[in-house]
Amino acid sequence: MAVNASAVKELREKTGAGMLDCKKALEEAGGDLTKAAELLREKGLAAAANKAGRIATEGVVESYIHAGGRIGVLVEINCETDFVAKTDQFRDFCKDIAMQIAAAGPKYVRREEVDASELEKEREILKAQALNEGKPAHIVEKMVDGRIGKYYEEFCLMEQPFIKDPDKTVTTLLNEKISTIGENISIRRFARFELGEGLEKKVDNFVEEVMAQAKL
Repeated sequence: MAVNASAVKELREKTGAGMLDCKKALEEAGGDLTKAAELLREKGLAAAANKAGRIATEGVVESYIHAGGRIGVLVEINCETDFVAKTDQFRDFCKDIAMQIAAAGPKYVRREEVDASELEKEREILKAQALNEGKPAHIVEKMVDGRIGKYYEEFCLMEQPFIKDPDKTVTTLLNEKISTIGENISIRRFARFELGEGLEKKVDNFVEEVMAQAKL
């Protein structure tokens, strides 16, 4: 049977299995997500869920500098053992995540970290926008919920499309690495610095600058 692309995406994010494996499992399960997830586990393709609760205190603090030093990122990513922390596969994953943060500029690792007051303020803004667009009041809340989802996708690292493969989210990428590496992996925290961010930019008078350089 033909399967819905959104169902494939949902199963992929839930299990960490590959897209083709998820598609085949859904076809075999007749579109039933729960049954498809069980099939993947039986085949050893959904190991991420079984590892998520294990303690991960090893890992690395990865750095990334972009655009000639204009953007810098530090990110702490944990795994279970020092052995895995030193592998190329884990290090490459950490580099990809640092690059993701530099390029996409998330504010949070996951949606649970979004401040409740900030989220409520965003909801009010989105509600006002929807009403100003002339949308009927009875569908405004549904529209706001959908737009809040987009807000999470933009500002929460785990829900952003992966820059190297926008068909998967960072959550999907993480689950894939957990499955292939065989250890729980957790993106704990990050800091992103952009040169001049938050500062009032100085606007020089170009004529005066030229005159000063010419000593006129």
